[in-house]
Amino acid sequence: MTASVPNPAGIDVNGDVLVLGIETSCDETAASVVKNGRDVLSCEISSQFDQHRVYGGIVPEIASRRHMELIEYTVNEALACAGVKRERVACVAVTNGPGLVGSLLVGLSYAKALGFSWNIPFIGVNHIKAHIFANFIGNDVCVPPFLCLVVSGGHTHLFKVYDYDRLTVIGRTMDDAAGEAFDKVSRTLGLTYPGGPAIDNAAKRGNPKAFSFPKANMKEYDFSFSGLKSAVINVINQYKLKNQPIPVEDIAASFQQTVVDVLCDKIFKGLAEYGFNKAALAGGVAANSLLRSVLRERCHSNGIELYMPLPVYCTDNGAMTASCGYYEYLKGNYSGINMNAFPNLTFSFEGENQCNPNLTGC
Repeated sequence: MTASVPNPAGIDVNGDVLVLGIETSCDETAASVVKNGRDVLSCEISSQFDQHRVYGGIVPEIASRRHMELIEYTVNEALACAGVKRERVACVAVTNGPGLVGSLLVGLSYAKALGFSWNIPFIGVNHIKAHIFANFIGNDVCVPPFLCLVVSGGHTHLFKVYDYDRLTVIGRTMDDAAGEAFDKVSRTLGLTYPGGPAIDNAAKRGNPKAFSFPKANMKEYDFSFSGLKSAVINVINQYKLKNQPIPVEDIAASFQQTVVDVLCDKIFKGLAEYGFNKAALAGGVAANSLLRSVLRERCHSNGIELYMPLPVYCTDNGAMTASCGYYEYLKGNYSGINMNAFPNLTFSFEGENQCNPNLTGC
């Protein structure tokens, strides 16, 4: 079921396409106005860190309720900061999966209501795909094809990106995502939530060679971080049982180095096998300083062009959703009012049928 729009082209008087992007897949309520898929006019993010920090992780019920309280304010702020009236918005792009189902439904329902009341199309966007599109924001030279590593709290994927609408997964996590391992190790070390920045900061004062942690020997390009997480927690527990002070910084540095080595080795294996000369990084863990530094150095040494979003666009935001929605909009891939939220929405492996995030059965 496709929305009926009076101006399918959605071009304003300056020849630009403005997309309102809404992101509510987890605990950030985010909205952004993006011009032509790359120029961010506004990017508003209402964080819930303070509400969830006391629990050491995301509480889904609290997250969805906070989204309901914040979404209208956040969208209005995005429009106001962009200096854009709703008449200039060509379409509304919104995350419809993967993520927390309650959180997804808040953003999806709100986007449907805007599209219906403003008489413009709305477009459902795959959250993982949107992370990849964060590389296009403010970067006109970033164009497919390239190999992209998406690393976040819930996802670790390696993509072959042939074009804006043609990409396949060649590797994914078989258990814990890298970001999830960061959170659990951080909590066990007594550091703050979220774990990624806490581990990153502590590791800068530690010795990355102090401990030798295991690396899962997964076939091809798949990832596994549960064994590493368990090994680190076991080391921490041994110190506790012996009533010895825990070398927090050294454990953090050694753990982080192990994760970064695994991620970089996988992407360079793919670059060599598939002949790509361009690589990209995306997702919340893409803001990790060591990962960015090591990947930058290795790409430079091997003549690989590297794309990385600014840290603000690594974590969940509406700009990446709007950018992804823009390229769907150009192809007329509008979503129907019957679109549902899919908490486990994913992509197919190489050789399988492509996953279209605009299909309700995907």
